[in-house]
Amino acid sequence: MELSDGLLLQVNNGEQWCNRWKHPNDDSDRSTSPSVLRCVASTWKEGLLNRKRPFVGRCCHSCTPQSWEKLFNPSIPSLGLRNIIYINETHTRQRGWLARRLSYVLFVMERDVNKDMFTRNVVDNVLNNSRVESSIVEVATDLDAAASQPGQEHKAISKVKQKARAFLQEMVANISPAFIRLTGWVLLRLFNGFFWSIQIHKGQLEMVKKAATEQNVSMVFLPVHKSHIDYLLITLILFCHNIKAPHIAAGNNLSIPILSTLIRKLGGFFIRRKMEETGNGKKDVLYRSLLHAYTEELLRQHQFLEVYLEGTRSRSGKPSTARAGMLSIVVDTMCTGSIPDVLVVPVGISYDRILEGNYNSEQLGKPKQNESLWGIACGVFRMLRKNYGCVRVDFNQPFSLKEYLDSQRSRHIPPSVSLEHTLMPIIISAQPDAQLFEGQEEEQLNRELPNDILRRQLINNLAKHVLFTANKSSAIMSTHIVACLLLYRHRRGVALSKLVEDFFNMKEEILSRDFDLGFSGNSEDVVMRALHLLGNCVNVTSSANRNGEFTIAPSQTVPALFELNFYSNGLFHVFISDALIACSILSLQRELVAESESDQPPDGPSSLPLSQERLIRKAAGLSHFLINEVSVAPPCQTIYQVFHDAVSRLIQYGVLYVAEEDQEELSPSPTEEPWPKKFPEPLSWRSDEEDEDSDFGEEQRDRYLKVSVSAEHQEFFVFLQRLVSPVLEAYSGAAIFVHSLSQPMAESEYTQRLFRYLLTRTERGVAAYGESATHYLVKNTVKTFKELGVLKQRRENQVTTLELSSTFLPQANRNKLLQYILGFTLL
Repeated sequence: MELSDGLLLQVNNGEQWCNRWKHPNDDSDRSTSPSVLRCVASTWKEGLLNRKRPFVGRCCHSCTPQSWEKLFNPSIPSLGLRNIIYINETHTRQRGWLARRLSYVLFVMERDVNKDMFTRNVVDNVLNNSRVESSIVEVATDLDAAASQPGQEHKAISKVKQKARAFLQEMVANISPAFIRLTGWVLLRLFNGFFWSIQIHKGQLEMVKKAATEQNVSMVFLPVHKSHIDYLLITLILFCHNIKAPHIAAGNNLSIPILSTLIRKLGGFFIRRKMEETGNGKKDVLYRSLLHAYTEELLRQHQFLEVYLEGTRSRSGKPSTARAGMLSIVVDTMCTGSIPDVLVVPVGISYDRILEGNYNSEQLGKPKQNESLWGIACGVFRMLRKNYGCVRVDFNQPFSLKEYLDSQRSRHIPPSVSLEHTLMPIIISAQPDAQLFEGQEEEQLNRELPNDILRRQLINNLAKHVLFTANKSSAIMSTHIVACLLLYRHRRGVALSKLVEDFFNMKEEILSRDFDLGFSGNSEDVVMRALHLLGNCVNVTSSANRNGEFTIAPSQTVPALFELNFYSNGLFHVFISDALIACSILSLQRELVAESESDQPPDGPSSLPLSQERLIRKAAGLSHFLINEVSVAPPCQTIYQVFHDAVSRLIQYGVLYVAEEDQEELSPSPTEEPWPKKFPEPLSWRSDEEDEDSDFGEEQRDRYLKVSVSAEHQEFFVFLQRLVSPVLEAYSGAAIFVHSLSQPMAESEYTQRLFRYLLTRTERGVAAYGESATHYLVKNTVKTFKELGVLKQRRENQVTTLELSSTFLPQANRNKLLQYILGFTLL
């Protein structure tokens, strides 16, 4: 942290940091000056902090109503939180002075973990699996034919079987109860040095433990992936609660000497990060069958699994796109009747600060460093000298996979619509959203999906649903709020007292939206600790004009902006629907000004009445365009309802209001829902569960809205737009750069050049948001432009090349793409 004016703050721990910065005349948690968040919500949130925290992690009532009722009872939420790394004699069966001294040893020795809990004869059972035997024969036949030696089938089969056994020896876990105990003790001691606390909700673990003991089926834990510590956290928490350690699907990049042995003893099994093809270009059917059979054997023996759907740690602070490979094996195993059911447990994980610190080197375009034993040892040594704040782990309510699949099969699942098919007419032809999908609904309903496509879509929807649920249940940490306020509320700096006030109001707003917080205590102290954890990402100066009060500002260096953006994205999902509505209002206002024959309205664009239907359609289009960046709703929920709720919320806050000329004819009730013209999935307005005879089937009048011009409401409005501005700036920069693609270019080279272009804009101060140049955003823009049909890819000699599609060869169409993006952007 940079300190100007010769001010030196000696910070040894969070308490000293807090006491050094406290203003002597300030009262805790006071809010004396106007605040945007307090202003917009004060009419309905008085006494909010007097109520209990929201209980997060319930399963989806729409998709799994029976699971919703099971395992849960009204007393569960009241069980409260527990810091699992705080152990004393009350957590053991012993009492007295010696028990207090040896409480950690006694605690781990009393945990229920033994060899009988885990697998037996796995390798032999897998090799005798019919799927594996068939693949061995297939591979042996191909080898025999390639060698032109007919009659040597038995020798070839024996050779392939040896190869399969070698694959398995590299893959399988070898859980050691004694090593789990030892590791549990080591982690409890180490984590007390790394973290202030690791919080779990006792009610959530009560549901998981009840499912593990009462229902004789496997459980699959599906956590979000933020850090390498995720693996250890889940195993440690389950161990502390006498729940069987899961088998963890780990990437083979961690299969390094010594470390791989330790990981296997803790339950890790190694899988390839990519299912490579064999030398002749065919898929490696042998490896695939071994992985499938091994997973099936684990589930058949009622073992628990831990799978990370994102495949890799999130470099952005937001969930990455789900990869459903391992999940598809679980689904197939159940559908074939090998197991009766599986319980799925999404898991949310939140850190004040990840142990990796940041991913700036990768976001600056440097290649990822391969894991090594020396690198891990150095990392542990560095961690011993730092503190990383608090951690919160939320285990969602287990739900039945069988129930989920049955409920999905009973619904109509329309074919997915490509991004190109959905948005190209809007961008190129400026075709209104309302006209775009007319006449397509009946065609969509009448089309039946082939079984294979239906299976893939079911699994992809399940993966998206689980990842959305896990992310939604993840607690919001203090560093997330402080980073967000500094980047998108006070980018030019703010007095410490004002930052504390806005922090207090922001946490009220988060709680009111039924998201939980990963911290507690006096707001001022919490803000101090968060600033301490953010370190060099913030600048602190003293101001003589403010009675010696400190001024806090985000550092403007590129690495600092990247790191602040990473933590700010931890609460991106809390405001995303409101933010997309705010950006769509901006775009709609500009369209209305352009459409009006007269000059700009005398009172500005804010005086223009906005059609609510048109506004929601525009927000739906924007959410679809940013599909690789944001997840607005789970697959079972309609986008229309999400955005209608967002509009109603903004009306309730006073940021929007129903136009006066409509007040007498239109009810301003936020529950009134006009009937829109339907979009095909994924922009469908209507849920499959809505009754055909409901009021939604009646034509209702559209209503018109206006934006409040009060300073407080405009401040909140701009804050929402700024949340999405770095993403939109990255996409607009990519739309400008696409003009330079005059001939086919390797995708890797194109991505690198685009990254250098955006980074140069940031370094020269051209970009308004330096965090728009992160490497993950660059890769997502390329992916989106390929899906949109702007870029066409070809693969030759294992090299993917990109070129402009025929539609975007004319410069006029490329300009239309840029104007479409800029229409939503706060300039």
